[in-house]
Amino acid sequence: MLGTVNRILLAVAGAVLLAAGVVLLTAVRPLHGRAAPLLTAADRRRYLHADGWWFWVLLAALAVVLVLALWWLLAQLKRTRLRTVPVDTGDGTFAVLRGRALADAVAAEAGALDGVAGCRVALRGRRGSPALRVAVELEPHAVPADTLAGLAGPVLGHARTSAGLADLPAEARFKVSSHRARRVS
Repeated sequence: MLGTVNRILLAVAGAVLLAAGVVLLTAVRPLHGRAAPLLTAADRRRYLHADGWWFWVLLAALAVVLVLALWWLLAQLKRTRLRTVPVDTGDGTFAVLRGRALADAVAAEAGALDGVAGCRVALRGRRGSPALRVAVELEPHAVPADTLAGLAGPVLGHARTSAGLADLPAEARFKVSSHRARRVS
């Protein structure tokens, strides 16, 4: 969802900047030429006095835009991948397993399944409850049910065991790789 919001915001910002650039470069009607001020003294007296209702609506709209911009900025700074997972060693202490190492191990094991052309894995969630997002690219001859069974069984079983987790939810997305049709002669 964040990617969609980013695209929309970039498109709106680009359109606004393009329009402002065209207006400034051509010095058309709102500016009355390049040397004229944006707001004359009469315009400032008429529009910037605080007795009208529109001034407060304008301030409220600007405040909403500011809050939305801050929300968008904070969403950009938020990390979506889980960096480490604590592993109980059994003696009361914990070891730290890198999230990238666990994801790479699951991707390598899933990539070795029959009919898998490629696999990408991302570890998401929180340190206490991690989850996997698996994107599997299937070869044209692969059977998705068999690949899903292999992924849900031994691959995720090994990941749970090696990370010492009782539960490791996973979301798998399958995509069939493109292939060329065989030539019939």
